[in-house]
Order: sequence, then structure tokens, then C-alpha cells
Amino acid sequence: MNKKVMMLCESAVMIALATVLSMLKIEWPFGGSITVCSMLPILIIGYRYKPLWGCFTGVVYGLIQLLLGMSNFTYATSGIAVVTIALFDYLIAYGVAGLGGIFRGVKNQAVGLGLGAMLTGFLRFVCHFISGVTVWAGFAEDMPAWLYSLTYNGAYMLPETIILIVGAVLIGLIIDFRNPKLKGIKRK
Repeated sequence: MNKKVMMLCESAVMIALATVLSMLKIEWPFGGSITVCSMLPILIIGYRYKPLWGCFTGVVYGLIQLLLGMSNFTYATSGIAVVTIALFDYLIAYGVAGLGGIFRGVKNQAVGLGLGAMLTGFLRFVCHFISGVTVWAGFAEDMPAWLYSLTYNGAYMLPETIILIVGAVLIGLIIDFRNPKLKGIKRK
């Protein structure tokens, strides 16, 4: 099979899997949610096919999340707010998941995937933080916008990232994502 066709098919399946995993979530009382490794399929695509392809896949996934989260746009008070929400809460925030592939060169795959998960979880937090201090600052009430955004986004992104790291390491111990045929890891 043609390599590009294989990449497209795997990416489509992983976007669908990520979307299903994003629906398995615990809603946080004040907003945000913790999912069951919803970014992991996108991280794996970035690891298998390089970060640029992974980021493209993540942006497509972000577009689907944007469509599923359209109600968030009702809070936007300007055109700039709409663009900021679209970019920093969806497209860029999920697009960065593909950057986990930069650790493919790490000898131990589980460590490489774990580092990729840590990086992408942090970058997604930064995106949501930026959105929080710009668009969502009105919800801060008596606290500085940066502190509100830090606590709001940190409250769900920290556990989300920890779950992602654990999931990435565990699956990295089982499946060899460097192998085009996705074989199990051989134990010595």
C-alpha cells in the first residue's frame, strides 16, 4: 500500500479514536474536563510520521473539537475573541499534540512517548492559559486574570497531562510504533 494512503488512513482512525476518548471524561465543577488519554492517538501519529504530520492531524482533531464545542463561542464578546478561542482553545491547542514526535530519537520508546506527552500537555496548557488571560478574563472576578487562568486551566490540565504521560509510557512499553507494521515490543 502507498505510504501516503497508509498515513491518511491511520491518521483518520486515530482522529476518530481521539474523538471517542474525548467523550469519556470527567467534567470539572468550574469548567474544563479530564479525558482518558484523548490526545494520545494524535501524539502517536506525530511519533510515527514526524511532528509536522502529527501537528496537521492534531489541527484536524482540533477542528472536530471546535465543532463539538461551538457553545463556547457564545461567550465571545468580539471577533478577536472568536479567533482567539478558535486558535488557542482548539486548533493550536490540539495541533501541538503532534509535536510529541520530536522525541522519536530517544532510544527507549516509552521514555520518548512520555516526554512527548509531557511536552504536548504543557504546550496545550500554555494555549489555554493564553486564551484564559485574554478571552476568559471576565470570569476572574476579584483575582488577576493570569492567576484565574493559571488555576482554572491548571486544575484540569495537570491531571489530564499526568494521565496522558502514564498512558503514553504504558503503550510505549507494549507496541513498537517505530515499526511500520505495529508489532509488539520484543523483551530480552
